[in-house]
Amino acid sequence: MEFTGKIIAILKPRGGTSKAGNEWKAQEYVIENHDQYPRKMCFEVFGADKIEQFNIQTGEELTVSFDIDARQWQDRWFNSIRAWKVERVSADAQVYNMPAPPPAPTAAPEFLSSDSADDLPF
Repeated sequence: MEFTGKIIAILKPRGGTSKAGNEWKAQEYVIENHDQYPRKMCFEVFGADKIEQFNIQTGEELTVSFDIDARQWQDRWFNSIRAWKVERVSADAQVYNMPAPPPAPTAAPEFLSSDSADDLPF
């Protein structure tokens, strides 16, 4: 899945040590799209290498590719939205999901009165 919009918040990084003794780090970001009724999404980047590679900054226009997963903890379910690819949106490509206008007509159609096969009674 993909979501395109502007980064409006960067949350505090989280980190710790797993049960296996490995260090981990995660960073959450909030992105808002440019629809008529803007929607926001909070997504996570997991791993210090990915956080550094993506180098996400507030105000950037991005397309975020992500996976959604749910997990259970103490009889409650929690969703996680984890980014696996981040692409910068170029200034030229900021169309904000607006459809392209139809092409303008090149010339008025020509109707020939000498065509007897298409004579209509009215």
